[in-house]
Amino acid sequence: MQVDSAKTILIADDEEDLRLLVQVTLENPSYHILTAVDGCRALEAIHARIPDLLILDWMMPGLNGCQVVKLLRQNPHTARIPIVMLTAKDGIESRKQMASLDLAGYLVKPFSPLELIQKVREVLTP
Repeated sequence: MQVDSAKTILIADDEEDLRLLVQVTLENPSYHILTAVDGCRALEAIHARIPDLLILDWMMPGLNGCQVVKLLRQNPHTARIPIVMLTAKDGIESRKQMASLDLAGYLVKPFSPLELIQKVREVLTP
């Protein structure tokens, strides 16, 4: 059996440019990066391999990020996946909604690559 110490990160965002930006920013031998183009594909990927971290866009077609989080939290096998939400929404109501989702954190678009790296390290460092 192969021992792989790399952490698996799933990036789910319907915007290809942003998905690629996050992927390139996080490219590192310590991380194994998976991507999904929407919420449904993110759930499929998670059921195939539970990631150490999910970076999830809030606004996507089909299942949005909030719906994906709620589905994951209902399943005992996926309930503890750390999730960082990416969002363009930064109002009080949006913050309240995100606070109710048991997230590891969120980043408001546009965010800096350094913010992203810092948040990922914070979540994945024991």
